[in-house]
Amino acid sequence: MEPKRSSPLSWGMVGGGLGSQIGEPHRIAARMDGLFALDAAALDLVPARGRAYARELGVAPARAYGDWQAMLAGEGARDERLQLVTVATPNSTHFEIARALMRGGFNVFCEKPLTVSVEQAVKLARTADETGRLLAVNFCYSGYPMMRQARAMVEAGELGHIRVVVAEFAHGHHADAAAADNPRSRWRYDPAQAGNSAVMADCGIHALHLATYVTGQPVRALSADFASCVPGRVLEDDALLALEFDGGARGRLWTSAVAVGQMHGLTLRVFGERGGLRWAQEQPDQLYWTPLGQATRIVERGGAGAMGPALAASRVAGGHPQGFVSAISTLYRDLHAVITGDEQAGAWLPGVAAGVHMVKAVAAAARSAAAGGQRQTV
Repeated sequence: MEPKRSSPLSWGMVGGGLGSQIGEPHRIAARMDGLFALDAAALDLVPARGRAYARELGVAPARAYGDWQAMLAGEGARDERLQLVTVATPNSTHFEIARALMRGGFNVFCEKPLTVSVEQAVKLARTADETGRLLAVNFCYSGYPMMRQARAMVEAGELGHIRVVVAEFAHGHHADAAAADNPRSRWRYDPAQAGNSAVMADCGIHALHLATYVTGQPVRALSADFASCVPGRVLEDDALLALEFDGGARGRLWTSAVAVGQMHGLTLRVFGERGGLRWAQEQPDQLYWTPLGQATRIVERGGAGAMGPALAASRVAGGHPQGFVSAISTLYRDLHAVITGDEQAGAWLPGVAAGVHMVKAVAAAARSAAAGGQRQTV
């Protein structure tokens, strides 16, 4: 389904510079539907490098900034304001940058996790409320059409009461101890930059968010086991959680960075009294649906049985793969719709409440692991 066309909204970016894993996917996604134009940026810790790269991307020299403070001051003084700023910096910087941007009058789209502490997350939520600014979090996998299909099926009651949810996000890209000094991965295991968790806050948080997003049930309590399999790592590279959801469902979550042989490993299975669903991010256009007592069937993106929210997130005809960047672009569609006055779009956008809840869940998991797996409320 085509979004409403209008002049692109003015958009800025902090972080996500040359070599960033997430920067280019954001830039492609934001521009995919012609809804945003990159007008200002502060992309790198090295000011000259950030300014140069911003200019390469077509940002005017006067709006290619050396740091986010200069960008905030420069853009805050302009009559024509940025309508959205994406924050794609290391975890420990999210709070300061996002709060300053909202106080400066800007809407913010923040990389996950929202913050590295519950206290910071609650303060950001309060800032969003006080300033009236939009604050959303890039739980990008919720933008996949078949995750919206799964949520719509749960909301329609097709699965009945949800009993069990099993979520995984386990890859093997940080399994080599000899690559421990790789700058793209090293910061993730440094508490000063990553906070109280590594793989749970990096990957497991996505799987957990999908579990809550699809079922509509927040997590009320959990127990966790963390392991640091690569010697020298302060934070965990493997985690296993047992979950209790508000609606009574039970859950299991495994996340790992040392699962050698797995490229990505994000999967979700939801089992209800009337049937079960299963989905894998590496085959994102298919949702497997097994009604109780019947044969398994495949719901294809754009095919028979696809519901409105899934169709709205589809861009190409069924049978033509639609992937990760398109999922992020679906969130940018949602952002555009909310900013331009469509309040209904906010129901599908991972907002500040989801961001705060996930920070609380990660904190509870870290507490539980430190206490030998003791049950913790979220």
